[in-house]
Amino acid sequence: MKRRSFLKLAGCAGTSALLGSNVLFAGDYGPDATDGSVFVNRDLLQHRNQNRSTVVCQNGIVCSSQPLASMAGVDILKAGGNAVDAAVCASAMLSLVEPMMCGPGGDLFAIVWNAKEQRLLGLNASGRSPYDWSLDKALALGLKEIPIYSPLSWSVPGCVSGWAALQKRMGRFDLARILEAPISYAREGFPVSPIIARSWSFNPTLARTFMPDGKPLRFGDIFRNTRLARFFETIARDGAEAFYQGRIAERIVKFSQANGGRFSMRDFRDHTTNWVDPVSTNYRGYDVWELPPNGQGIAALQMLNILEHFDIASMKPNSAEHLHLFIEAKKLAFEDRAVYYADMDFAEVPLKELISKEYAKERVKLINPKQAAQQVEPGRLKGSSDTVYLTTADKDGNMVSLIQSIYYQWGSRFVPDGMGFCLQNRGQLFSLNPNHLNKLEPHKRPFHTIIPAFMTKNGKPVFSFGVMGGDFQPQGHVQVLMNIIDFGYSPQQAGEQPRVRHFESSTPTGYKMAGGGSVAFERHIPGDVKLKLANMGHKVTPEVGTFGGYQGIWREPNPRRYFGASDPRKDGCAIGY
Repeated sequence: MKRRSFLKLAGCAGTSALLGSNVLFAGDYGPDATDGSVFVNRDLLQHRNQNRSTVVCQNGIVCSSQPLASMAGVDILKAGGNAVDAAVCASAMLSLVEPMMCGPGGDLFAIVWNAKEQRLLGLNASGRSPYDWSLDKALALGLKEIPIYSPLSWSVPGCVSGWAALQKRMGRFDLARILEAPISYAREGFPVSPIIARSWSFNPTLARTFMPDGKPLRFGDIFRNTRLARFFETIARDGAEAFYQGRIAERIVKFSQANGGRFSMRDFRDHTTNWVDPVSTNYRGYDVWELPPNGQGIAALQMLNILEHFDIASMKPNSAEHLHLFIEAKKLAFEDRAVYYADMDFAEVPLKELISKEYAKERVKLINPKQAAQQVEPGRLKGSSDTVYLTTADKDGNMVSLIQSIYYQWGSRFVPDGMGFCLQNRGQLFSLNPNHLNKLEPHKRPFHTIIPAFMTKNGKPVFSFGVMGGDFQPQGHVQVLMNIIDFGYSPQQAGEQPRVRHFESSTPTGYKMAGGGSVAFERHIPGDVKLKLANMGHKVTPEVGTFGGYQGIWREPNPRRYFGASDPRKDGCAIGY
């Protein structure tokens, strides 16, 4: 079968290459630097190789965006832990080594294949707004939208409760064992990797914790975070309860009161993490699973339902004809996203209708195969950033698809006293429109961008994957799946292909798309493709970007094998054994 052709080509490798052989490591400012720094050619760093080997193994595998996190997770597997233990360990490690993207101050979502129960489990570990924060209070301050870098954008962090929920449900080790490696590296230090170093920006509120010498760290610099080590030690000793009911919660609330935030102890005591049922659609024989709102995962399902009406496999990958249909499907799904996606405990979200095949049949009629739509309306239904992703699998067949984030780079840019991590600004995604389903309300989950994904066939696990990148994530999911299912790429190749990103769709915070939005491209999309799309009415941006960060594990049975993939746009790797 075309979609399995990668099996003939997959090499038996333990670790995917971190960088192309043409990247020169020799000082941050040049090969003749005399300050002991290590050089990396920044231009080459942006234009990474597209030919990593797919990692294939039998016993267990971890794919993440930083090698130390992948390695720590594999060490847990080798010590007798399972995929959940490895995922939590890798997640905690990423909190240390990629602190501008994630951490205990953020949220977490996961989809887990439970081999014993032969079923998928969904976990929503996102936090809620403070009880003392409401639409009336925001409007009384004269706000048109919630400020990005402000204590008013804080929502209760759910990440630690997610770690605890995963461990309680399926883990073999306790948090004390899981956190050993993150604690050790936080105390002893680690060299900062190249892509992460490029994001180590300076801000006065971050300097005390993340810039010990008063300036951003560079590639190869050793970073220690003893405050985060002490935090991990507290969690390891006292459990997640310490974060939501003990001294840690008290310190965060005190910090909030001193900085104009709205947190109270009640906000932390009442925080809950929820196991939820993933939802799915079938795309050409495969069941693709996402989590229901408050996240945006079902946008990927809506796009797939629309694209299924076209013979994508007959088209040239990343041709104008292919990309036009993809972009138009995205526009339609995102208009619905802007209107209907919200916390389902507060809003009547028409979930079944949005992901139904019948609804897609009506929406696809709005696509002109030859012309870009300049204006798109949401369907008429009832009720009318920065992130890290990782995936793991073990010798017993368990698989974990996990994503965590503090939203913007460095989150809200506030670090609670002595904690060693940033507080997220996810509450910025509430709408201040009183008629919107996603409007700000006390103790409500905001609209969320981070989404893990999973794929099964005939009730059996096939593919655990995710793509980082804020609003881009559903677009990334769909591009990866088309590459695998329609074009027959391997899991590694599927993530390496150049991507496109459509910008400026309407949003759940109230922004309205104008003029059809715009389309940006990664390197290697040919100029004639861009020209043809422009002639079809798309607004093409001249800049070349880099979109998303992908990890994935494809599973084959009899004998069981895992094929791991890791995105060359990030520092990470797939490690299996």
